[in-house]
Amino acid sequence: MKKLINDVDNILTESLDGFTAAHADIVTLGEGGLFVRRKTPKPGKVALISGGGSGHEPLHAGFIGHGMLDAACPGQVFTSPTPDQMLAAAQAVNTGAGVLFIVKNYSGDMMNFQMAAEMVDCDNETVIVNDDVAVENSTYTTGRRGVAGTLIVEKIVGAAAERGDSLEQLKALGDAVNKATASMGVALTSCTVPAAGKPTFQIGPDEMEMGVGIHGEPGRRRVKLASADDIAAELTGAILKDLSLKAGQEVILLVNGFGGTPLMELYLMVNSVRKILGDHGLKVARFLTGPYVTSLEMAGCSVTVTAADAATLALWDAPVHTPALRWGV
Repeated sequence: MKKLINDVDNILTESLDGFTAAHADIVTLGEGGLFVRRKTPKPGKVALISGGGSGHEPLHAGFIGHGMLDAACPGQVFTSPTPDQMLAAAQAVNTGAGVLFIVKNYSGDMMNFQMAAEMVDCDNETVIVNDDVAVENSTYTTGRRGVAGTLIVEKIVGAAAERGDSLEQLKALGDAVNKATASMGVALTSCTVPAAGKPTFQIGPDEMEMGVGIHGEPGRRRVKLASADDIAAELTGAILKDLSLKAGQEVILLVNGFGGTPLMELYLMVNSVRKILGDHGLKVARFLTGPYVTSLEMAGCSVTVTAADAATLALWDAPVHTPALRWGV
């Protein structure tokens, strides 16, 4: 294992200290390091809180700030944060309009966020993200996994919260965006969890895991390495089958890197996917490309497509100022 670490037990603490120092104009570390929060809260706004295991950076703490999240709870690597983290975050950022939890569909996250929602002393709702079309049930989940579509939900709902939408409106919007979003990924290599010290799974030099999860969970099948066009065709085909979009539909396209893939390759995948979408009569109205929902140093990528109308695109375009996503500010 070759990693830039001092002590495996302190990797999260030291990383959070560095993160909050580097972005001290936007975020601050919560008491006891239980959560990261927006430095300057907006009174009267519904507070958006997300979180999950670390190792997926910049998800979630990288999306705290104007137009997105108000707080994020980081667990240990690939391990759910605890209910007391979520409760502390909610108490810190609630300004009276209530709290919306945005939760990826993993068993630990679901259980712990539900416990926090029951304990918090304010109005609250939960949006569950389950955009992964690769498998219906898998390691860590009952039902579909929540993956890179989480970023789409957090951005669009975050913009609506910033303009003053109510808790009920944000809940409905989040559920609608999740329903309009589908993702699927492919892994070319494994990742190595620091505490484990060895690759999560073994994969041959000429193999790839089609439909992999963001923790390295098995996908649909292990297959021989194929061309980018062939990979894009399988990922995009599964997404389009799930969404059943009509010709003329505008979409948001996110090609997301898992941490070990060069941008050159990600943009090549953008080119492959956009051609497929165009062949189906779909118009890519907005693009986002880069390592946004990672799996430590895993090589590979995921494709996310979100059906969007004019109102959705307006929320996507709304100003955002976070450590990892910024425009219009």
